[in-house]
Amino acid sequence: MTEISFTLNHQLTTLDVDPTRNLLEVLRDELNLTGVKQGCDLEGECGACTVLLDGEPVRACLTPMGKVAGRRLLTIEGVGQPGNLHPLQTAFTQTGAVQCGYCTPGMILAAKALLDRTLNPTREQIVEALEGNLCRCTGYARIQEAVELAAAQLRGEDWPPADPRPGGGDEIRIDAVAKVTGRARFPGDLIMDGT
Repeated sequence: MTEISFTLNHQLTTLDVDPTRNLLEVLRDELNLTGVKQGCDLEGECGACTVLLDGEPVRACLTPMGKVAGRRLLTIEGVGQPGNLHPLQTAFTQTGAVQCGYCTPGMILAAKALLDRTLNPTREQIVEALEGNLCRCTGYARIQEAVELAAAQLRGEDWPPADPRPGGGDEIRIDAVAKVTGRARFPGDLIMDGT
């Protein structure tokens, strides 16, 4: 075990941990930050565990804790809160980019890294920034639209209103805010006494 200090979601954090242990397991099992998801058997293929390390997107499942020492780490839990969402989180809810929500935290963090570099991304830059993040529900068009809308808001432009969704009813999913903030719980996130 080694004492490792780093800034996690804007707060200094120190843990006694095996420096070879992967960041994903530490975030989920030790720190209960379940917005970071495991979707590909720790192979770095799905992007569901994307976090920002010194502002750059990395796969938490492939990142050993020793690489985190002295650095800044941002998970979805540090991006925005209900009632004070980041423009990306708002745009994801308004465009219908949130479906099952499993990939959403990783998508938002990958998009945030892009928008932190440029507020005028081309469609090709958006596709490239998100290419390592798999989504099985949306088909990516609404996700790309969400990134474009967030960039416009961050540039100070007016948001176009979200298009009404087919079928009527509320255009924003009732669970969208929980999904864009990492608060939504999936079966693998639940801990029950005695298990």
